[in-house]
Amino acid sequence: MDLSDALDFPQQSNTQAVDPVWPGQPANPAWPGQPANPTWPGQPVNPAWPGQPPNPAWPGQPANPTWPGQPNQPAWPGQPGQPTAPGWPGPAPAPQTGPLVAPMPPLVVPFNLPLQNGLFNKMLITITGEIKPNTKAFTINLTRGNDIAFHLNPRFNESGKPVIVRNSMVGDQWGKEERALNSFPFVLGKPFEMKILCTDTDFKVAVNKSHLLEFKHRVRELNQIKVLSVYGDVTLSSVNVEMLQ
Repeated sequence: MDLSDALDFPQQSNTQAVDPVWPGQPANPAWPGQPANPTWPGQPVNPAWPGQPPNPAWPGQPANPTWPGQPNQPAWPGQPGQPTAPGWPGPAPAPQTGPLVAPMPPLVVPFNLPLQNGLFNKMLITITGEIKPNTKAFTINLTRGNDIAFHLNPRFNESGKPVIVRNSMVGDQWGKEERALNSFPFVLGKPFEMKILCTDTDFKVAVNKSHLLEFKHRVRELNQIKVLSVYGDVTLSSVNVEMLQ
């Protein structure tokens, strides 16, 4: 007997139809939200499970995704043998692009900070500290091996006046000094903030939020300049390296 025969079957007195429906439902209802007479998942003309392509087979069958942990499939998060599968809790870690600097050493002068990837355009170094009351001079160097790509040397009393000497040393030979400035922003016994911005063409230096000077690159292989050094009569509060957007 097919479905149409069943629907035409005569009713008996004081009884329900031979093919009763669930209370309150129409004759021969489908599963909620599905068309009439659904088949098991994976059969033709039937919808798949929510969010899956039409007619999926049971998990693990050909042309269908397998359970996690099967060959060529990721394991459940945190299972052994899957180095790229993160464990619970939390999402997979973001790919690492490499830090700008190594872990920060103690802020003790003399101070040396390795720059793991060297310098590059739009790299900003911020140094905060305090000038000691009896300071005669202090120095900030950016170096490539034994070469000094940028030598910045504030001197508080050279022949009776302050001066900031800028220079470089390549192959044990000092270059031409640069001394000319309209101001000397450092004050004995006072804090300071210095920013050194590396660009494609030069270093730009600001002190206490005011532009101070520029120094054209003499060592142009910026990625080979890998150490920042500070020494002299200063104390350091912080040294920060960041990439400007």
